Amino acid sequence: MNQKKYVFTAGISGLLFAVLIVLVKTVDVQAIGPEETRIGLSHLNRFVFEQIGVHTLWYAITDWLGVAAIGTALLFAMAGLVQWVKRRSILQVDRELLALGVLYLILIGLYVLFELAVVNHRPIIMPGSSRPEVSFPSSHTMLVCVIMGSAIPLVGKYGKRKTLCAVLRAICAAIIAITVVGRLISGVHWLTDILGGILLSIMLLNLYAAMLERIKNDERK
Repeated sequence: MNQKKYVFTAGISGLLFAVLIVLVKTVDVQAIGPEETRIGLSHLNRFVFEQIGVHTLWYAITDWLGVAAIGTALLFAMAGLVQWVKRRSILQVDRELLALGVLYLILIGLYVLFELAVVNHRPIIMPGSSRPEVSFPSSHTMLVCVIMGSAIPLVGKYGKRKTLCAVLRAICAAIIAITVVGRLISGVHWLTDILGGILLSIMLLNLYAAMLERIKNDERK
């Protein structure tokens, strides 16, 4: 897929995310959350939540997968830092790693934004909390999907053994899948929270893919 198609896909995902926010804020909004917090698309969200229930084991599993994702991000950040020091210029760092750094900064910015701009609250009050926490989009889903998803194309660049690279890519994909499903069935998010995290992730990963495609095109020239 060429650069324009990646950008187009990112735009569509971003548009769908914006539409989802509008739906969540305006359609079928009812006080179904703890302490009567008002939730959009309430019948859909409540139905899915009641069918699934709360499973703290899956919450713990996905938390640990989140730690693995952060560890992966730190490894790439360290690789970029080492190159910066050795080559004595940030402009000499591999462009793929610089693009990854930009992706991480955007990810952090979106995380902070949606902590401040409240769209939805969790369907349960978490242990140790006295009030419902912000839950839209699922920042955990977004974090894992973006970090592990962006790691997949870089494995081939920095990995030397094809078999090992294939295994690492499979692990990244598995972590993404388990996190998305596990976060939903843990019961700490509404369905629309998970959908929001997925749509944002698709947008960010396609923007990153577009940056990688641009780098490849420049190298061919």
